[in-house]
Amino acid sequence: MSGADQSPFERLRTRYSDDNLVCPKCGYDDADGEWQAVTTGGVVEYRHVCPGCGSIRRRTISLDDVE
Repeated sequence: MSGADQSPFERLRTRYSDDNLVCPKCGYDDADGEWQAVTTGGVVEYRHVCPGCGSIRRRTISLDDVE
């Protein structure tokens, strides 16, 4: 799917997956991994679990803060 066909949330998840998959705790480079997105309606949480050490990183966006 091209960037124009993706939602803003999918584009952000793709950006995280393209740029940010090296674990800051153990240095594992998860070249085949991706960030997962979950929403509650008012909040979108992006999450990546490191396959090397199990560390969980989160990026949270509150839709109330988005103008």
